[in-house]
Amino acid sequence: MTLTQITHHDLDGYGASTVVACLCDPERVVHVPRYGDVGPVVEAELKRLGRARARETLLLTDLGLEEPTIAFLRRFAAMNRRREPGDGHGLVVLDHHASSVEQLGRQGFAPQPDPDRPGLLRFGVDDPAVTVLIDEGSSATRMALTHRALFATRPEPDRAEDLAVLVEAVDAVDLWRKHDPRFPSGQALDEAFWDNVATLVPAGHPAHDGVVSRLLLDAAAALRAGATPADLERRVPEIRGAIVDDLMRQAPGDDPALTTRLRVARLLARSDALFHPLPDGTLLSFGLDPGTFQRVSDLIMAEGRAARVVNVQRTGTLSFRSNDGTALAGARLFRGGGHQDAAGGKLPSGTAFSLADAVAQVEPVLAPPRPAAEDSPFAALRNWKG
Repeated sequence: MTLTQITHHDLDGYGASTVVACLCDPERVVHVPRYGDVGPVVEAELKRLGRARARETLLLTDLGLEEPTIAFLRRFAAMNRRREPGDGHGLVVLDHHASSVEQLGRQGFAPQPDPDRPGLLRFGVDDPAVTVLIDEGSSATRMALTHRALFATRPEPDRAEDLAVLVEAVDAVDLWRKHDPRFPSGQALDEAFWDNVATLVPAGHPAHDGVVSRLLLDAAAALRAGATPADLERRVPEIRGAIVDDLMRQAPGDDPALTTRLRVARLLARSDALFHPLPDGTLLSFGLDPGTFQRVSDLIMAEGRAARVVNVQRTGTLSFRSNDGTALAGARLFRGGGHQDAAGGKLPSGTAFSLADAVAQVEPVLAPPRPAAEDSPFAALRNWKG
């Protein structure tokens, strides 16, 4: 069965996606940094699933449930009632935030304690295909492993021993168990995660989740072999280099003499997944780290793929780069300024939550559709026979 995972953009969220990837083969993984963006993201999934003929499973991990997301739970169940019996999509929610319990209570959902697992709460949504579990005493990473029967397609996880170390370390640091002996290891993992999650292979690229999961598992393997947090800090560049060596092995134009990030930039510059072409030829990306955007945009323009590139951040800021003097002209359309080939602006709405959302906001301003010939005020003159 097709599985899509939506998870938080932090160590625990990626820990949960790493667990899932060790137990099955998800079709897609969507990472959401802000709980306020969860509502629009799940609504987009609801529309997609409403059109899907085959049954799918949607897995939500480590996402604080706010009012729009809770409304989505009811709408998901309503969608399933419109489908054929037994053909409803599956929905699994694994969360551990106290605020989620409070929000569900405000929306009329009563918790049902699990007799076999103290601290675990179940919330019914009047749909047997929907499972909502909240456990304040467990990280989402541990919950994904504990409740793997809800989605797993493999009887045993890949790299089980390394995964067990990862789960313990993430559990300690995410629940802030400072006296747990694994807490320092969790902190070291957290540092390695944040140093690489956005600046190596960005979210949205097909290799992103595999790269981050391997980084976490290889780091966990080092911890399992006895590495201290200081040892791990020194090992991470070596781990990252090995991952990039494998990633770039078949990539054309690779230069092993360059730094890891400069090597990867050549791969990213050719990515159709990261860059959406606008009608005027501008390439638009979403949420790229500023350093990554600079490296990649330079390569895109040097290779002639586009003369102008724009990156939209979740906060609504836009960064334009060009090699034909048009960056400033683009930024001015978004209340911005700067240099002819390097400028910035701000979205009218203030924020964006996905690449599709960024395109929907930028395209009408930057590359508005031209009127058809018959709509032109000169069409009548051109067609007049006299």
